[in-house]
Amino acid sequence: MDTNITNVAVLPARALVAGAAAALKERVEEVNRLNVFPVPDGDTGINMSLTLDSVVSDLSKLPENASMAELCKAATHGSLMGARGNSGVILSQIVRGICEGLVASEGFDPVERLATAFEKAKEVAYQAVRKPVEGTMLTVVTDMAKAARAAADAGLDFQTALDGVSAAAHESVRRTPDLLPVLKEANVVDAGGFGLVIVYDAFVALLLGREAADIEHFDPASGSDLQVVPVDDWNDDEFLYCTEFLFFDSSNSFDKEVALDYLATVGGSELIVGAGNQFKVHVHTNDPAVILAHFLADGELAEVNIHNMKQQQEKQQESQGGSAAAAIEHKAVATIAVAPSDGLANILLSLGVDSVITGGQTMNPSTQDFIDAAAKLSADNFIFLPNNKNIVMAAQAAATALPVPAAVVPTINVPSAFSAMLVFDPGMSDLDDLAQEMLESAEEVRCGEITTAIKDSQAADVGAIACGDIIGIVDAKNIVAKGATIEEVALALLPKLGAGDCENLTVLAGEDYSDQALAALLEQIAAEWPQLEIDSQRGDQPLYPLLLACE
Repeated sequence: MDTNITNVAVLPARALVAGAAAALKERVEEVNRLNVFPVPDGDTGINMSLTLDSVVSDLSKLPENASMAELCKAATHGSLMGARGNSGVILSQIVRGICEGLVASEGFDPVERLATAFEKAKEVAYQAVRKPVEGTMLTVVTDMAKAARAAADAGLDFQTALDGVSAAAHESVRRTPDLLPVLKEANVVDAGGFGLVIVYDAFVALLLGREAADIEHFDPASGSDLQVVPVDDWNDDEFLYCTEFLFFDSSNSFDKEVALDYLATVGGSELIVGAGNQFKVHVHTNDPAVILAHFLADGELAEVNIHNMKQQQEKQQESQGGSAAAAIEHKAVATIAVAPSDGLANILLSLGVDSVITGGQTMNPSTQDFIDAAAKLSADNFIFLPNNKNIVMAAQAAATALPVPAAVVPTINVPSAFSAMLVFDPGMSDLDDLAQEMLESAEEVRCGEITTAIKDSQAADVGAIACGDIIGIVDAKNIVAKGATIEEVALALLPKLGAGDCENLTVLAGEDYSDQALAALLEQIAAEWPQLEIDSQRGDQPLYPLLLACE
């Protein structure tokens, strides 16, 4: 196979990157289990995987004959927009550096281009971190850059150079415990570095036409028993919330260093990456609202994600056999919600919901389910979010049966619960006032559901409905659109949700709706309603390939 790097750039770049992303996704839990440094900041494997998913999405929008510059621009933009957590942000900068190096060295010898790309990746990644720590993925990308430069200086052929970089990366990951005591104590290697090796090895295997089976299942402990154990590295002095968002500078006077200095006064683990007027901001803090307000004064925000790191660690300990029960935090108000899928449940948990009961349209939780969920928590008051009109009464019955005050916010779908949680304030003295404020926020959301008719029927707005028709439902009661395809119904449903007058659109993809179909639909929606700020996520809900929420 011709492995000239110039020709590689015009191969199906989407297939190469998508293949590498898929390889990481297959081993994402393996990477997650290694995540012990420095605090529980989400799951490293998931964060890196989501970052690469965004790259794949942006590359998928390019034509087959896209140039190197176009490919690199899309990859850089996608990685920035999709970066999650420390590991995802640093990975986005490695991607950006590689892209900048490839474009800058176009026309050079392929091995020289490889060396330039990794040297630039190292430079950009280190620039993103104010206090670089060795024994992390920063060390791994440094060793990869050194190996690539040595190959170029020695005049090695391209394939040998690629394999040399891989060998250096493997060895670098193996020695991360020697550089970082917390890794040695847990007998693990650095999660981010390990993830980087998985991605690189898969990319090279695809690039060189090797069989997938030839990708070595790298043993990071180099033959010794690798014991991944829950590590309780949380203490009450650490910041509680991992906060990240996209910042769009409208003043054209944004100073990254000044902003980083500010973040250092209100938090830690601060990162700002990006260029022009688009930046990704990451910080650990106890008061996300103050930081968001500070940045809002100078521009616009999008993709705001706030994670309670203490809860994340407790969940990780429970999944790995630790005793999470002993670490239950007593709260003034605890929230319990219902969701039909893990994807939607994870979003609710990220918004601060304390417990999620599995259920929905075809599996309605009982009153006892709510009572049992409350018994596993410690709180003075409870709020229930049923998220389905058929579950509201069960939630209300449970609220009256609890020995402590409880209120029901009668949400009829999950997106309205998202909005309700955004105004959740456990400091409010009156539980009923809090529930009313959450309900008012929930009612500002208009939700559309797309599903398949299971029998012949009639609806006032669409007339006759045949079994198998795709139908669009507004606010869980009115069928206002029908058609032959999901996309046709989605585009017809949006005006019924008031898309022309809305600012934000949330799109939740169901378990049977592919990423490719979602990307194509989002492109159509953006073209027809350019004013909408679109947030798309995988809800992986059954029966409903799409949930749409306008506000």
